[in-house]
Amino acid sequence: MLGAARASAAPLTLDDAIRRALQNNQRLKVSAFNPQIARANVLTAAGAFDPALTFRRTKSENEVPGVLTPLGLRDRAQTDDYSLSLDGLMPWGLTYSLGGTAQNERGTFNSFANNYATFGGLSVTQPLLRGFGFGANLAGLRIARANRGISEWQHRQTVIDTVTDVIFAFNNLQQARDSQRIARVSRELTAQLVSDNEKKNRVGALSDADVTQARARLATREEAILLAERAVRDVENELRLLIGETSFQTGGTELEVAELAPAPDLTVNAAADVKRAYDLRPDFLAARLGVTVNRASNASARNQLLPRLDFVGSYGYSGRNADFGAARREVRDQDARAYTAGIVVRVPLTFAEGRGRARAAQLTLRRSEADLVRFEQDVALSVTNAAGQIETTKQRVAATRAAFDLAQQALDAEQKRFQAGTSTTFFVLQQQELLASAQNSYARALADQRRALANYERELGTTLASHGLKIE
Repeated sequence: MLGAARASAAPLTLDDAIRRALQNNQRLKVSAFNPQIARANVLTAAGAFDPALTFRRTKSENEVPGVLTPLGLRDRAQTDDYSLSLDGLMPWGLTYSLGGTAQNERGTFNSFANNYATFGGLSVTQPLLRGFGFGANLAGLRIARANRGISEWQHRQTVIDTVTDVIFAFNNLQQARDSQRIARVSRELTAQLVSDNEKKNRVGALSDADVTQARARLATREEAILLAERAVRDVENELRLLIGETSFQTGGTELEVAELAPAPDLTVNAAADVKRAYDLRPDFLAARLGVTVNRASNASARNQLLPRLDFVGSYGYSGRNADFGAARREVRDQDARAYTAGIVVRVPLTFAEGRGRARAAQLTLRRSEADLVRFEQDVALSVTNAAGQIETTKQRVAATRAAFDLAQQALDAEQKRFQAGTSTTFFVLQQQELLASAQNSYARALADQRRALANYERELGTTLASHGLKIE
């Protein structure tokens, strides 16, 4: 599916995870069938114009009703029909049959003597109203080709969504592990405070209440670690599913992944990128082709409103002889010219069926055109919002980093005051909480910034190009 997939390494990098997902993800494997099915449907639609070699052989016998012969028998007639022709349909509606026929009629009327009538030439039927033109006859092929394009764009969108999901899951795993690490650090800080308080309590420098308060907070820290570990496992299993693994873990060895770098500094131009999205987003391009499908259906339905008016005709040469070979030679030698020409008219009395189909097709087309306008607005909104998230997360990273640094300074200062006897256990624990919260906010902002970039690429339709990926 993808060229030159990079072998996975330990620890698992984001690029390795993406390539493993594109090779093994079950959702992508299912989606990959759709373009193949659509291509087969195009072949089916094009096959309507393939010529066919037709051979027919029939034999019939009829007793003639009416007067009986003196022996009490009825007159009989026997007919043998043979035909060999090349038949087909042209894109403008003409049906043709090029070949020859032979008929042998005999019976009591000629003592069952052979009497071959042969014909060789071309017979055609050309619709002049209903069924005439490329629009009426190529609708199925045009729809099949448009559906092929739709399926290819939809598969491309599935690939983009899968790549984006892997990026999100990778970021979620790193954020969950950051939260786990922060919870452990916070527990160690609280455990150290408990140890210090117990020592001071033993020498009478600190009350029992301070020790109890620190121990209670330590128990809370233990719960936070358990929750963080469970979150890591859950997110890790989500990533395993995306990259195509079939077994999942509730414990044991964790999936080793490489640390993600901060998102690059990106300057966006939402107005220009909206126009790019109209040209690159697979789901929007598929919606455009959906309108093409409905236009072809509408053209075909409008043609079916017309009455049937067909020209029928044939031109060739005929032969007649008691010997089949001689009758065929007469056709070959073009001894006797034969042709027919005529008109066939068929007018429905109410046109109810045609009017119903035409009305439904027209309304379906108008609905798809209106929905495409709605889709354009959604694309413009989603790109604009995604661009806004790029700038917002950039500012959040700066703000939460500053808050983290200040929270660390505040905790250091509070611990110094506590050692000097001018602060309490409560205020130290409070500063530890604030530091953990600031650390988590900073880690979340970093992950959100990377996720915002991945989402922006998805909204533009540039995900695959950004990661150097190609769909074969």
